[in-house]
Amino acid sequence: MDADLRSIQQARDLLHRAHTAQKLFAPFDQERVDRIVAAMCEAGAAEAMRLGQEAHNETGFGRPESKREKNLFATRTLHERMRGMRTAGVIEKSDDGTIWKVATPMGVVAALVPSTNPTSTAMYKAIISAKARCGIVMSPHPRATACTAEALRVVAEAAYGAGAPEGLFGCMTEVSLEGTNELLEHKHADVILATGGGAMVRAAYSKGKPAYGVGSGNVPAYVDRSANLSKAAADILTGTAFDWGTLCSTERSVVADMPIRDKLKVELQQHGGYFCSPDEKDKLRRTVAPDGRHLNVDIVGQSPMRIAEMAGFAVPDTTTALIAEVDIVGRAEPLSMETLSPILSFYTNDGWQAGCERCIEILNFGGIGHTLAVHAQSENVIERFALEKPSMRIVVNTVAALGSVGLTTALFPAMTLGPGTLGGSITSDNISPMHLLNVKRVAFETAPLNTSQGEARAVSQPAPSPRRFDAPTGSNGADWIEEIEHRLRARAGNAASPPSPAQVPPADVAEAKREAPASSSGLPVPEVEIDRLVKRFRK
Repeated sequence: MDADLRSIQQARDLLHRAHTAQKLFAPFDQERVDRIVAAMCEAGAAEAMRLGQEAHNETGFGRPESKREKNLFATRTLHERMRGMRTAGVIEKSDDGTIWKVATPMGVVAALVPSTNPTSTAMYKAIISAKARCGIVMSPHPRATACTAEALRVVAEAAYGAGAPEGLFGCMTEVSLEGTNELLEHKHADVILATGGGAMVRAAYSKGKPAYGVGSGNVPAYVDRSANLSKAAADILTGTAFDWGTLCSTERSVVADMPIRDKLKVELQQHGGYFCSPDEKDKLRRTVAPDGRHLNVDIVGQSPMRIAEMAGFAVPDTTTALIAEVDIVGRAEPLSMETLSPILSFYTNDGWQAGCERCIEILNFGGIGHTLAVHAQSENVIERFALEKPSMRIVVNTVAALGSVGLTTALFPAMTLGPGTLGGSITSDNISPMHLLNVKRVAFETAPLNTSQGEARAVSQPAPSPRRFDAPTGSNGADWIEEIEHRLRARAGNAASPPSPAQVPPADVAEAKREAPASSSGLPVPEVEIDRLVKRFRK
């Protein structure tokens, strides 16, 4: 059989098994689900180092020790932060008990896994799917097929050992475009979870199914004159050096406020940043984009030393990032694009307003909606960036690469980050199990159209509030009821002048009048009817 046909058939087989298993899994209660998820997280964390090394060996990207940290984050940290999250049965009741929320799984997830974070993303997606009682079938990047499949095998076997139905998890090993399309388009794929480049995300949304797609980052880090410069420099270079820049949330540019430019440069150099000379910048540009437009994938996830060697110059072995001072953003400046490597473009602008505009330029060039870092102590500057920047995650005084995914912040720990509609996605959230649930609402009556005796109310009249009436401030309940009784009897012609309207709350007077209308003949309302209404208000 041809490779494309084998791939298509494998996608169908895996989806059929996952669909069948998910139907068995859907009725599991919260305790059983959590036991399975705990086993998956424990197994993945135990193999974090080995899987990180395998990912590095197969793809050639990043640093094994960083990949280990990502694997621990996608298992152990994820598990800790999901503790107490309800995803089965009645998961929430409103304070007054009139609305219940009931969780139901979406079904089978069709997942696309990138080569830059293959093992961590595979385990993360499998775990959040299991937490939501969904099945999942993955299509790995061709460059990372073996390590992705192995990562899924580790957590899947743990899940099966804890009681999950066999076949709930699947990973394609016969990977082709035709097979991936079959995965995304097949009737048993209920929702698509795509992590990768913009083209892949657009393809996911074109399949006519519910989909979560996330794309590129190109993250700017603005450093204000009010910032702690030593910490800002350390945070920026920690992010850039982590797994050699393969996270889409990695810092790609520094936007320095003019008064602190020189001091920031010194701090960056002290933390391993290497500022390129004009000649080295030209060489770096030609290496990053040989044709002047498209990224050279050979630099992805490589060390600064290796990239410099490819460009034709040398840097110290302690270098954490190559930094190039530039003036423009866009196609004319290859160093301003998302490189997925430890390369930083460095801009200088005077004042936070100008820095703000520069950050918008950078985000618009391949990172719209994703992440922005702000290093500042001025609350006004932080607030202005929060209000005005086209970014769904604005992380403050922290490592952007790790803060945006939830490691150094309280954001939900995720390897899939939505850029919102600005970035072409349906969500701006860090994807969690809650995104893989349909939530039913059970709604109890709060505005009845019929009484408990089955008597119909006029539809045109607003139904009474379900809450009890409260006596007006400054009066006791007995006085208030007496005033209402006087008004009712006055309306019926059986009492003297009614009390002043100021003595009775207008809303309650209106309610009393609705309950005791004059008859069409103009005759007084019977005494028995008044007694009934008074009893109602006494209650």
